[in-house]
Amino acid sequence: MNNYTTQSDFTLVGFFSQSKYPALLAVVIFVVFLMALSGNALLILLILSDTHLHTPMYFFISQLSLMDMMYISVTVPKMLMDQVLGSHKISAAACGMQMFLYLTLAGSEYLLLAAMSYDRYVAICHPLRYPVLMNHRVCLLLMSVCWILGSLDGFMLTPITMTFPFCGSREIHHFFCEVPAVTKLSCSDTWLYETLMYVCCVLMLLIPVTVISGSYTSILLTVLRMNSAEGRKKALATCSSHMTVVTLFYGAAVYTYIFPASLHTPEKDMVVSVFYTILTPLLNPLIYSFRNKNVTEAMKKLLGVKPFFQESLKEVIYKE
Repeated sequence: MNNYTTQSDFTLVGFFSQSKYPALLAVVIFVVFLMALSGNALLILLILSDTHLHTPMYFFISQLSLMDMMYISVTVPKMLMDQVLGSHKISAAACGMQMFLYLTLAGSEYLLLAAMSYDRYVAICHPLRYPVLMNHRVCLLLMSVCWILGSLDGFMLTPITMTFPFCGSREIHHFFCEVPAVTKLSCSDTWLYETLMYVCCVLMLLIPVTVISGSYTSILLTVLRMNSAEGRKKALATCSSHMTVVTLFYGAAVYTYIFPASLHTPEKDMVVSVFYTILTPLLNPLIYSFRNKNVTEAMKKLLGVKPFFQESLKEVIYKE
C-alpha cells in the first residue's frame, strides 16, 4: 500500500501499439465502425417504416441493433481518437462510465438473445398460440427485464472495481476499461471479488444459454417433424442466423469471464474483445438483413426498386 497513488488518470495501451501498421489498422476499424452504425441504423429504419415488420421478432431485432450501435460507440470512438491525438489517457470517471455502459449493454444483450430464442420457440413450436403468448405487452415486459437486469450488472460491478486502490503502473493493457484488465492493476487482494464476479458472470451466461439451448432443441425436433420442406427451410434459416450471433457473442464472453486466468494474455484478451465489441455489431445487421427475405423486400420498397421496375415494365407493355 506504500506505492498507492492518487493519480486519477489511467492509460489505455490498446492494440495499435502491437501492430506494424497502426495507421492502416485505425482506418480499417473506422470503416468497420461506420459500416456497423449505418447497417444497424438502416435495419432499425426498415423495421420502423415497414408495417410488415411490426412483429415481435423484428421488434427484438431492432432492440438488438440499438444495443449494438450503443455498444460499439462506447469503445471505438475513444480508441480511434487516442490513436489520432496520440494521447491514451482516460480519467477514472470516464473509465467507470465506459465500464458501466459496456457491462449494461453486454448484460442486456445476453438476455435479449435468450428472449429472441424464446420468441422463435413459440413461433415455431406453438404457432396457434403465438399471438397470445407473444403479444405487445409481453414483448415490452421481456425487453424491460433485459435492460433492467443488464443495468444491475453494471451497477454492481462498476463501483466495486473502481473503488479498489491502484498502485504503481496505471496502464490498462486493453483498448477500453474492461473489468478484468482494470482489476489486475489493483494492489489489494481481489480474490473474493473475482470469485463473486465469476459466479455472477456464470449466472448471467448460464441462464440465457439454458433458455437458448432448450428453445433450439425444441425447435429442431419440431422442424424435423414438419411435412413442408419450405417450412423447414424457413425455420432453419431464421434459427441459423440467430445461432451465428449467439455463438460469436457468447463464445467471446465465456473466454473473457469464465476461462481461468492462466489461459489469458493481454494480447489474446484484446483480440477476443474485438469479436464482441466491434465485429458482432457489424455482423448482426448483415446476418439479419441479407439472409432475411422480409427485410430485403422492405429495403427494396424503401429504395423504390420495385416501383421502378414495375413502371419500366408498364412502359414496355404500353409501347408494344
